[in-house]
Amino acid sequence: MDSISPNIFVKDINKTIDFYKQLGFNVITTVPEQGNFIFAMMTCGNVTFMFQTFESLDNDLPMISRQNGGSLLLYIQTTAIRKFFDQIKDNVKVIKGLEKIFYGATEFSIEDNNGYLLTFAEDEK
Repeated sequence: MDSISPNIFVKDINKTIDFYKQLGFNVITTVPEQGNFIFAMMTCGNVTFMFQTFESLDNDLPMISRQNGGSLLLYIQTTAIRKFFDQIKDNVKVIKGLEKIFYGATEFSIEDNNGYLLTFAEDEK
């Protein structure tokens, strides 16, 4: 295996794209290429997320919940975490501020515009 790219189901792709752009992500592809998107792939460094509308699922994959948020935490390794936190903290919903964790990482957690939890971490030496 070489990588993992979560496909996160959302109600509003455009608001999701705007939110993740604040975090430094860039759109690399959408379906369709223009108009009302049902899918977008975004990257930031080595992190890739795919976003897809609930509506586009139609009746496929019935085991996927049709609600935003859920029992999912996306744990993202980063560098310069303090600078990154200062850049975004006033524009996002911070759930847990910068904190040195018992296992040595410095972390903070935010909630995205769809109710998903993102934890950013750096192993500061």
